[in-house]
Amino acid sequence: MSKTGKKLTAAAEKIDRSKVYPIATALDVVKEASFAKFDETVDLAVRLGVDPRHADQMVRGAVVLPNGLGKEVRVLVFAKGEKEKEALEAGADYVGGDDLVAKIQEGWFEFDTAIATPDMMGVVGKIGKLLGPRGLMPNPKVGTVTFEVGKAVKESKAGKVEFRVEKAGIIHAPVGKVSFDSDKLKGNVLALVEALVKAKPSAAKGVYIKKISVSSTMGPGINLDVADVTSQL
Repeated sequence: MSKTGKKLTAAAEKIDRSKVYPIATALDVVKEASFAKFDETVDLAVRLGVDPRHADQMVRGAVVLPNGLGKEVRVLVFAKGEKEKEALEAGADYVGGDDLVAKIQEGWFEFDTAIATPDMMGVVGKIGKLLGPRGLMPNPKVGTVTFEVGKAVKESKAGKVEFRVEKAGIIHAPVGKVSFDSDKLKGNVLALVEALVKAKPSAAKGVYIKKISVSSTMGPGINLDVADVTSQL
């Protein structure tokens, strides 16, 4: 067995897969079970009682995590004129139009989030097939197609997380780093779950939040007590 395999086995032994954990306990265990030499990301996986194949059961949105993501977010903005200036003043890393489209067409993707003003979407549409599969296509539903570019840039820099339910009915999203205090991770988890509750489609029937698990990048998953989490929202 490789070193990584042994470490993963040792980490998994700290977790009882047959039980669900209160949120505070689970986050402490995630931190204890982390073994990588880098500052691992803490990820949340939420299984929802929806069928994303039906448009009226799609769950999609964004939330600004109160304690950020613990990483530098590189923001690209498609804008011109005064909006270009506004984006730069708000801290955007890259701002432009056709010049950025050309770079992306050549295979450049040195950014984490893309924002566009509505009047630039005709230009951005040329690279939709490149941005879409990477989750980088600006979208009005998550606030990345907007004339309020300054606000959008600041939110992205502060730790705005977009979420979209996958085919299996699961939402995956980062909620911080293992170096975060457990209380900060907890605040981010609760903010994300609350956003999911608010995004519940009216067509969703039965139990909406079925399962929540948390893990670090390299570590095993830990099942949270859903009732414990939702009672704190």
